[in-house]
Amino acid sequence: MKYNIVKLFLKTDDQILDNTSKIRGFIGNKFKEYNLLHNHYGNNYIFTYPKVQYKIVNGKILILGINEGGEILKKISSNLNYLDLDKKYHISEKIIHEKIFDIKPTIDAKHYKFVTPWIGLNTNNYQKFKRINNWRDKKILLNKIIVGNILSLSKGLGIIVNKKLYAKSFLNEENIIYKSVKMNAFKGEFKIHYDLPDYIGIGKGVSHGFGCVKKLIK
Repeated sequence: MKYNIVKLFLKTDDQILDNTSKIRGFIGNKFKEYNLLHNHYGNNYIFTYPKVQYKIVNGKILILGINEGGEILKKISSNLNYLDLDKKYHISEKIIHEKIFDIKPTIDAKHYKFVTPWIGLNTNNYQKFKRINNWRDKKILLNKIIVGNILSLSKGLGIIVNKKLYAKSFLNEENIIYKSVKMNAFKGEFKIHYDLPDYIGIGKGVSHGFGCVKKLIK
């Protein structure tokens, strides 16, 4: 299915390091009327695939919007002139990139890398992962989780997947902090028969910038 993907790039007068949660919190509070910016409806959390995702990639702020999420980003961009985080950052440049992208399963395998850490383990599969003694079997589990993440993305966006998906990966484990909690995450590359737009996220913490992927062209 074809989706409108909007990427809003923000350049500030001082570099912001790894503060996606605060960026999301500030913008969500500033424009409370748009639920997709903060994924809350009143006091209730919206449990669906995030259509607005906040990221810091190579030291640059990127906010990705899908369909109506992208339309919201275009609406608010003219009224977004600063970010009030641990201090006030003035926005000196705003660039909007818009593209129609067909997100779907493919005949040929696509090659991706994680440009931000991927949180693939939840409470249940973390225990299973830790019980496995050899990396080969751990990687088999991680490959299945990648497939599961993409199926969850598909379901959240209303995409029908009519074929069996398999993933192959080369991943390295690392520790990250998510919502003030130390967690296991992964960086590396994977292949799967599925076409994803650059900088979309999979896994846990997508709206906070985790699991951000970019296609590798060789």
